[in-house]
Amino acid sequence: MLIAAKEILHTSGMTEGDPFWDTIRDELLGKPSEELTDCHKPKPILLPTGELSRPHPWHPEIVDVQIITVGSLAVTAIPGEFTTMSGRRLREAVQAEFATYGMRNMTVAVSGLCNVYTHYITTYEEYQAQRYEAASTIYGPHSLSAYIQLFRGLAKAIATDTVANLSKGPEPPFFNQLILPLIPNIADRTPLGRNFGDVLEPVKAEYRVGEVVEVVFVGANPKNSAENQTHPTFLTVEKYEDDSATWRVVHNDASWETRFYWHKGLLGLSNVTIEWHIPDTAQPGIYRIKYFGNNRKQELLQPAVILSFEGTSSAFEVVTTYWKVDTSFKG
Repeated sequence: MLIAAKEILHTSGMTEGDPFWDTIRDELLGKPSEELTDCHKPKPILLPTGELSRPHPWHPEIVDVQIITVGSLAVTAIPGEFTTMSGRRLREAVQAEFATYGMRNMTVAVSGLCNVYTHYITTYEEYQAQRYEAASTIYGPHSLSAYIQLFRGLAKAIATDTVANLSKGPEPPFFNQLILPLIPNIADRTPLGRNFGDVLEPVKAEYRVGEVVEVVFVGANPKNSAENQTHPTFLTVEKYEDDSATWRVVHNDASWETRFYWHKGLLGLSNVTIEWHIPDTAQPGIYRIKYFGNNRKQELLQPAVILSFEGTSSAFEVVTTYWKVDTSFKG
């Protein structure tokens, strides 16, 4: 993989490198190998990313290819961006492969940017011109041919019902330990005299269908939950069942009717707002909202510890609105 000089110099159609940028590259990152240079001709290599591996590889070395079929529709999951002609050639090749093995009249759809991103994929002819898309074709002039070969193999396996015989291939690495967090992992704190999960802004006593229940808790960074899988959800909306004297979960954080907002404060302080947009299907009764969180505790010179906690709103009633029709008026 590489990045062409034209990407930075903004000159379309370049097939020769720039001495100034090439010198900087050689001094900082190292000169591209002859093998890499020959492989990618006529592209001028600015950054030899395929030969760079610190702190981890600079481009995907294991690429996903996938076909999903629904009836006569075949969706090809492309890990990049095809040019128009590349997409046409792939569709025709996959359709022909299906037809060869008895699946005629298949409609092939090209779905880009799937699973992993490998920049653009051009035809061999487009690659020779080295315009923008070709400059971003990172696996060389024969990238399209490689993809077509792989997708034809998938189409054949589907058509001949031999998918189970396919080798899954190597698993791509997951570099989560090397990803810089957007939110630093600092210790969570509570306001003076408060605990995690305490209610800061309580609910009302009564709500009607169509209204929004809102409650604010003393919160913690929700990112901590990735390190402590104690609870499968950040929130629940629960209804009290009289016959069993228990609380039944009716919604969680995956429900359309709920919203979860984390408000980051200073020095580890934060709040969580939970909303429940009461749907028309809600049954009258007594409800409550629960918040499930994890806080990071950090003692001096000690490793951080993730601790789970819960918060519960006071109970509130959901009532149904009834309209009384006045039949006394006679026009």
